[in-house]
Amino acid sequence: MDISETLAAKSDQQNYDDYLLGPRTVTITAVHVPGGDQPVHIELAEYPGRPYKPNKSMRRVLAKAWGPESGVWVGRGLTLFGNSKVSYGGKAVGGIEIAAMSHIDKPLSLPLTSKRGQKAVFTVQPLAMPTQRDWQQEISMAPDTDTLNRLWTEAPAQYQDAMKARAAQLKEAQ
Repeated sequence: MDISETLAAKSDQQNYDDYLLGPRTVTITAVHVPGGDQPVHIELAEYPGRPYKPNKSMRRVLAKAWGPESGVWVGRGLTLFGNSKVSYGGKAVGGIEIAAMSHIDKPLSLPLTSKRGQKAVFTVQPLAMPTQRDWQQEISMAPDTDTLNRLWTEAPAQYQDAMKARAAQLKEAQ
């Protein structure tokens, strides 16, 4: 039995500890700029209610790759990873960095501050995003219950009511 879910930090945001088992590819659903110490909150489809709050260096990567208008970031993908060398206040505390981004056609390298007065080149790789399926259309076009049964195992749970309704339509048509 996989215990990965039991290792998640109890928090209202993504944390370095969440990435100890390796990188994760995520999809951006919204971006909020509330200000404060962590001024950008990136909502993720895979972790509702636990946004990624990028540090200034990662915000610079995002702005360089996709532009500063955060509205265009929605629907795009990131591969995030935990870097134990990220420091805060001169101490290594670990942090989340971006390994790959969708919507870039080649690796992106830029100099970022690594320590006070020092820069290091940071490189992000292109990320091929999987094609998004139009579940609603697939369900409404399902020709039979065998197809609906297959979709039941593949589609997100939020589409189960639509599948039940389509099954009722198919039954009436018999």
